[in-house]
Amino acid sequence: MYGYAGTILRVDLSSGSVRKEPLPDSLVKNFIGGRGFVAKMLYDETAPAIDPFDPPNMLIAATGPLTGHFLPASGKTHFGTKSPATGGYADSNMGGHFGPQLKYAGYDVVVITGRAESPCYLFILDDTVEIRSADDFWGQGSITVEKNLKDHLGDDYQIITIGPAGENLVRYACISHDFGRQAGRTGVGAVMGSKNLKAIAVKGTKCLPVADLKAAYAKGKEAYRKVMAKPGFEGWTPEGTAGITNWTNEVGVFPTRNFQTSFAEHYKDINGQAILDRLKITDKGCFGCPTPCGKYGHTKTSSGSAYVEGPEYETIALFGGNCFLKTIEEVAYANYVCDELGIDTISAGVVIGWAIECFQKGILTREEVGDDIDFSDLETVIFLLEKIARREGIGDLLAEGVKKAAEKTGQDSERFAIHVKGLEWSGYECRNAPSMMLAYMTADVGAHHNRAWVLGHDLAGAWTNVHDLIASGGEVEAQPKAVVSDRSAEYVIASQHKRSLFDALGNFRLQMMELGFEEEHYAELYSLITGRTKNWGELLKISERIWHLTRSFSVREIKNFGRHLDLPPARLYEDPIANGPNQGHVLSREDIDNLLNWYYEARGWDVNGIPTRETLIRASLKEVVADFDEKGIF
Repeated sequence: MYGYAGTILRVDLSSGSVRKEPLPDSLVKNFIGGRGFVAKMLYDETAPAIDPFDPPNMLIAATGPLTGHFLPASGKTHFGTKSPATGGYADSNMGGHFGPQLKYAGYDVVVITGRAESPCYLFILDDTVEIRSADDFWGQGSITVEKNLKDHLGDDYQIITIGPAGENLVRYACISHDFGRQAGRTGVGAVMGSKNLKAIAVKGTKCLPVADLKAAYAKGKEAYRKVMAKPGFEGWTPEGTAGITNWTNEVGVFPTRNFQTSFAEHYKDINGQAILDRLKITDKGCFGCPTPCGKYGHTKTSSGSAYVEGPEYETIALFGGNCFLKTIEEVAYANYVCDELGIDTISAGVVIGWAIECFQKGILTREEVGDDIDFSDLETVIFLLEKIARREGIGDLLAEGVKKAAEKTGQDSERFAIHVKGLEWSGYECRNAPSMMLAYMTADVGAHHNRAWVLGHDLAGAWTNVHDLIASGGEVEAQPKAVVSDRSAEYVIASQHKRSLFDALGNFRLQMMELGFEEEHYAELYSLITGRTKNWGELLKISERIWHLTRSFSVREIKNFGRHLDLPPARLYEDPIANGPNQGHVLSREDIDNLLNWYYEARGWDVNGIPTRETLIRASLKEVVADFDEKGIF
């Protein structure tokens, strides 16, 4: 099997059994890899209605056919499970070097079930797979335990870890890697913690089979040359994702003070240039990546100092904007604390912003919180993060995520709990961005920007090349009212399919989406590496199948699943933006309903957002049809 290691590794922590099985050709043919493998295996093998923290729930790490090969940004690893944040489909991916090393050890997929009696870590060295004690590492932070394991095993081992947040089942705990990379979203770290699994350490020395090695090598070299020749290459690399901070403020989509507004006056103190001027020591990239977006640096604040990777844009938006921290040093230190505790910075920034607003409105009292809390206060952020990670006091409520916290708190706090389906909203405020609003509403895991990015369509008349968008946008004093139309569904679906495909291939989409590296190159690389000839359109059809399948998983798993779960919080369709370039703008509830109607129709889903029988058959998902018939969903 060209392009793949050819093996699934299954580990049952309850029994201590380790089993290896061939990677099925049908799985490769119909779902490619990465997100596709995760979606299919979760649907087929997860017992319906299982609690995410029950031992039989699966934690899957999956690579794609391009992972680990000689081509730009081929280091992606996909993690999947039933989400403790939403109760539905969950996946999250990371860069770094773990995925390539896993394939070099001989495994495309690792499936972990069960729960160890005591803390453990999984040791993988080629054919040697062992469940080892992690008693000495339990309670340590993610960064600390990674260093300690490398000191113990060797620097050439690639390691993923969880922090105290994962151990304590914080529903948005992340999996950490490479001293600053995270599979941050959907609570995959909490599921790992529920299994008493502290870490996985892997080292591989094997080769990957390639269908046409000479041609694939030549094409890989060509790809590097063409990426580095793109006009956006020199503009993107210095600041990485933080470089978009200026633009998001100038067009008014920067979440501020729990999404009350969409502009922060201090944005030039927390932008990419501030990182270069005041934090950066060196660039840091993932496996095979010629555009290293990581910025490794040192920060010093009144609360402490630390070496940290980042902050990247999302962390800037949710801590520098949503929690309103005023300096890049403070944002970076909050970033470090999250990394060490093993907490997703996006969800944490939303939860803390909600808690502060509740405190200001008298919904949460000083007695309930344990102290005074406020925006623009690093001590508030650190205090709450520590409480959350250990589920102490108010932290036990906030560790449940903003949806559950608001439901328990009540007092109209649900209307400004910023999430979709239980997953906290990432770093773009969308009251003047209907297409991006739709992307958040319909994302299969909940409100996450990496499922589709179409802000350019809303605000600049472009949607594929982020660098050109930013370069052409310039500084503006005001944005026109964005147009709500059925074209939004077209743009969102196109972006969703492209991003899902990259997740299945095991390749980072930045070179195409941000730099404009032509999509046909990826189809050619896939064919040369795997020997399976498919054009880009044929690959996108498989991506469409994945989207129907992940939606179907949530339909099956979440009671009374339907369009009400796709709705944003009331703030985002009732409260006009208070200041900034988009002051006064808001989408109406009618706009929201129209966007969903157009999307569902284009997808082939019914008015409640459920894939129809005809759509599932057309997508070659007859097993889902049979399942829905049996459960009375149709």
